Amino acid sequence: MAMGFGRYVLYRIVNAIIILFLAVLLMSALFTKLATIQLTTQVDSEVQQWVRSYTQTHHQAPSKELIEQYRAQRMHYYGLDKPYWERAWMYTIDTFFFKWGNSIPAVFGTHNVKDQIKTALGRTILLFTTAQIIIILIGLALGVKSAQKPGSLLDRTISILAMVTTSLPMWWLGMLMILLFVVYLGWLPITLYSQTAVSGWSNILKKMSLPVLTIVIVSFGGWSWIIRNIMIGTMQEDFIMVARAKGVPERKVIYGHALKAAAPPIVTMIIFAMIGSLGGAIITEIVFNWPGMGRLYWEALQLNAVRTMMALNYMFAFLTVFSMVLADILYGYLDPRVRVGAAARS
Repeated sequence: MAMGFGRYVLYRIVNAIIILFLAVLLMSALFTKLATIQLTTQVDSEVQQWVRSYTQTHHQAPSKELIEQYRAQRMHYYGLDKPYWERAWMYTIDTFFFKWGNSIPAVFGTHNVKDQIKTALGRTILLFTTAQIIIILIGLALGVKSAQKPGSLLDRTISILAMVTTSLPMWWLGMLMILLFVVYLGWLPITLYSQTAVSGWSNILKKMSLPVLTIVIVSFGGWSWIIRNIMIGTMQEDFIMVARAKGVPERKVIYGHALKAAAPPIVTMIIFAMIGSLGGAIITEIVFNWPGMGRLYWEALQLNAVRTMMALNYMFAFLTVFSMVLADILYGYLDPRVRVGAAARS
């Protein structure tokens, strides 16, 4: 018996919440150990500072009892006097409900983890999501056009481009872009890429130009090739043959019948690409000095900002699970047979 669409959506959301919570629990168990080491070091540092301050104020060193009392206060403040699994569980609950708190070392100029991620996420959307939209539009246009005439010059050219561009390391191509357009041609000032932050929309757009061009060059060929293969498989179906035999205009056959039938896998690709773009790319952002999500994660690793790393891992897991749920819901909407299969399994 087929599952109703509302019930199907609820079923997918509940499954996603359970999976996400288990993933956060596992991450918390791992990161709590790192946090314990970091917080213990922080407590030692605070105790040493307190001892120096006390000595300067009272002209004598504090007793061992006073030092231990102050240490116990700081241990209680950071929750280090609680059992490991209790701290891991509290860390799981706080992380799951977006209570990320403050990181001990400042990252991106602030200790507040939410502010760090808000700043980085906006910049990542500006760069990577913009590039991904361009890639999708080019890939759809070239892929559909290539599928109309398999074996044509355009089709063979796209096949070659897909193999060449997808084999290029993005960071390597990015360095070549800087070398060509900044160093040799001098079309862009070196200051755009020698410093992380730039001011003014004009400078921001200039700084975006090379990384966007690099991302598009590396990715558009593969997108075109995949969409071309999806469309060719769909255009060999019987209903396409029937539509052509009835004299339906070719444009309507392609965009009204074939593209609509091929929508589920293409929609899935688009969802994963768009949401995946929110994660940024560590090496690419380092090459172009772009302060996005990838750069934030790199700096958190360098500074051992455990809370920032935990929050970012949770964000990546959340985006992955969310994209899968969204793809499942759209699949269920576009193809009711998916809901039938889900009902059978449940």
